[in-house]
Amino acid sequence: MKNRIVALLCLFTLAFAANAQNGKLKALLFTKTAGFHHESIHEGVAAVRGLGQRHSFQVDWQENSSVFTEDRLKNYDVVIFLNTTGDVLNDKEQAAFEKYIQNGGGYVGVHAAADTEYEWEWYTKMVGMMFKIHPAQQTAYIHVENSNFPGMERFPKKLLWTDEWYEYQKPVLTKDLNYLVSVDEKSYEPYAKWGDNEGKGMGDFHPISWYHNYDGGRAFYTGLGHIGAIYSDQTYLDHLYGGIYWAATGKGL
Repeated sequence: MKNRIVALLCLFTLAFAANAQNGKLKALLFTKTAGFHHESIHEGVAAVRGLGQRHSFQVDWQENSSVFTEDRLKNYDVVIFLNTTGDVLNDKEQAAFEKYIQNGGGYVGVHAAADTEYEWEWYTKMVGMMFKIHPAQQTAYIHVENSNFPGMERFPKKLLWTDEWYEYQKPVLTKDLNYLVSVDEKSYEPYAKWGDNEGKGMGDFHPISWYHNYDGGRAFYTGLGHIGAIYSDQTYLDHLYGGIYWAATGKGL
């Protein structure tokens, strides 16, 4: 029995060492909400876990923000904010995440990640644009602005897509955003009004996905991802994994 335990410990050690040598990526998937809670979060979690299995990276799902410490974050190559909303991190957790990005970490924001932490200026500049309002869920045409990015290979230049189309606040908070996808406002009705908050669209150019280098690290955002069924769409999964891959590694351009 003792020999079997020793043998199992040896196998575990070898497997751990092999995993470290292979450089297996590790992703923190964060879904805490302090505002609206998207029903599609569970489909999104399943999708990211599936991407982890398909592309051989580790996914740790957390809704508790206590994971945002310097010691714990340094174990991850990328942190994914999946439909987070509101004020989700306290001051210490924010400071730890800033340090993580400054040390070369990666950030991926999905849909309502732009409806998160409005008062944290550093975060809003990392996202690049923050949510203002959206009309009713509709079908619209999306356009590829840049196909030279991981995961964009499956997208045609123009594609009919159904989602919740965020209108973002102006002005743009970061001037170096590299746009990947835009939505054609002529193909849907962008008008929305919530009390004093009124949206009429963003005009001739309405970006919906982008990336940029930020404060020593990398940030990718996609506004696609409101509807649960999207997370089983292979085009979308390629798009999402491309963002995860680039944010985690800086490779693929």
